[in-house]
Amino acid sequence: MQIHIQAQDGVPIYLQVMQQIKYLVASGRLEPGEELPSIRALAEQLLVNPNTIARAYRELEVTGVVEKRRTAGTYVAENGSPLARKERLKLLKERIDQLLVEAFQMGFDLDEVLKLVQQSELASRNPKKGD
Repeated sequence: MQIHIQAQDGVPIYLQVMQQIKYLVASGRLEPGEELPSIRALAEQLLVNPNTIARAYRELEVTGVVEKRRTAGTYVAENGSPLARKERLKLLKERIDQLLVEAFQMGFDLDEVLKLVQQSELASRNPKKGD
């Protein structure tokens, strides 16, 4: 599990860890039932206080993204996160917002962006032979 933190960006480290784990679960990179690294192991990997990771795991447990198994570790919730779809939609919206900002800065209007999205979608459904 690859998590990258940026101490200088102003977002608390435990929130960065939470957001990245939520993203990994929502994107399917962490599957239901998959074990997360131990608190100590992840803290050592990220060079942060173990209490920071413990807080992130607790918050993720409260939201139903992960579940603790006594003496066995922390796992992605078996039944899938109740937030998984909501989280995926949130992530998608953030990316769409970024795309629109960049498109508008480059001088494209919404109709042009939508046309490009439709063309890309059609191309992905009908890939050319040899690609």
